[in-house]
Amino acid sequence: MRILGIDPGIATIGFGLVEAAGASIRMVTYGTITTPAGLPLSRRLYQISTDMEALIGKLRPDGISIEELFFNTNLTTGIAVAHGRGVILCAAEKCGVPLYEYTPGQVKLAVTGYGKAEKRQVMDMTRRLLHLQAVPRPDDAADALALALCHARSYTSRIPRAGNVKETI
Repeated sequence: MRILGIDPGIATIGFGLVEAAGASIRMVTYGTITTPAGLPLSRRLYQISTDMEALIGKLRPDGISIEELFFNTNLTTGIAVAHGRGVILCAAEKCGVPLYEYTPGQVKLAVTGYGKAEKRQVMDMTRRLLHLQAVPRPDDAADALALALCHARSYTSRIPRAGNVKETI
């Protein structure tokens, strides 16, 4: 299964693609999509949409793992990120790729085993689990890989359902 993790934003959107087969997970690629600060919001959102559709078309993921929004102290930043996230959700839907949403606590738990782990712990475990020499940079890309790992570890731990098997007693 190819899983595209997305760390949503408006100026910088992190992405990371992993391939998962059972307990084996490997990093395929990672990076960022950026939009210039001087552009009007509508233009930035349009650029995010077209760039995301192109990325999804190029990487061909089986699923997309994206962070659920939480508002910390800066409401203005949260609203801007919400705009970007909405465009990303729309692009995924348009491309027909299933979406899976995870809270920061769920990502921390899946990657480190502790739902209140610090950011540096998540980044280091992401590096270790994917057998990387260094923590991916920038942070947005590392966060996206952690999101992809979260879904890979959650998805592959599920017991597969047997199609349309009818049980008789």
